[in-house]
Amino acid sequence: MISKVGQIMLYVNNQDEAVSFWTEKMGFSVISEEDNGQGMRWIQIAPTKESETSIILHNKELIAKMESGINLGTPSLMFFTEDLDKLYNDLTNKNITVGEIVNMPSGRVFNFADSEDNYFAVMEKSE
Repeated sequence: MISKVGQIMLYVNNQDEAVSFWTEKMGFSVISEEDNGQGMRWIQIAPTKESETSIILHNKELIAKMESGINLGTPSLMFFTEDLDKLYNDLTNKNITVGEIVNMPSGRVFNFADSEDNYFAVMEKSE
């Protein structure tokens, strides 16, 4: 039986640029970085080192060459924050593309784009 979501694979065109975006602009931490010595590199990032779920940044081009049948599309991720207005203003001040704040039945939400124009959503939710 599955007990939790452990890692989310995010396939990116430029791993170093992606790490910079997620750490410098979004405040994530690099949890680990692995390199198999044959060109396969993956970087584990998360909002905090204690996060149960993390994101693994993989090289999209390399994974595509492996012809593994993996869907290389960007997953639709929903992040949570306790202070949506503060995060919205912070991302706007960092020149990150953000959408309008929308009131949904489950709470207020907005989306933002990373450095490769992949969009993700953030919902206000108290822990």
